[in-house]
Amino acid sequence: MVSQKISLHLTPPQPIHLEHKIKLSGNCPAGTTCYDFIVDVPSPLQKDLAAYLTSTERNKEIDACDELICNSIKKIHEHRRRRAFFLGLSQSPAEFINALIASQSKDLKVVAGDASHNAEKEQRSGFYNQPWVEDAVIRYLNRKSMGSDAPGSS
Repeated sequence: MVSQKISLHLTPPQPIHLEHKIKLSGNCPAGTTCYDFIVDVPSPLQKDLAAYLTSTERNKEIDACDELICNSIKKIHEHRRRRAFFLGLSQSPAEFINALIASQSKDLKVVAGDASHNAEKEQRSGFYNQPWVEDAVIRYLNRKSMGSDAPGSS
């Protein structure tokens, strides 16, 4: 895809226009005469680009860099989540622990299957603006990413 995007910007060079006045002995012609010269300009950039893109070793190197970037992004998100957790704990420990226990209790009820949920409340957007929702989403995404990284999972 990179070669397609770059090739749009690689155009043949503009023709070279040379203008030169030659004084001849005798009468000068009434009109000006122009000549077109075709100049072959080698394009090593295109050859190097094609060789670079077809090289499997380079592609493996790019894939390795992409994987490193993805792992770094995952680490950044994990550190951000941890920072938010500890920042919430440091700002008001009692409220944070109470909210965490409430969230854990709801999770336990859902897992145990005896969660009495009210469908009417769940249909309202205010239900999803509660403090426990962010923690539940983060847990869900972490479980999902762990499941997709596991061998044999699809």
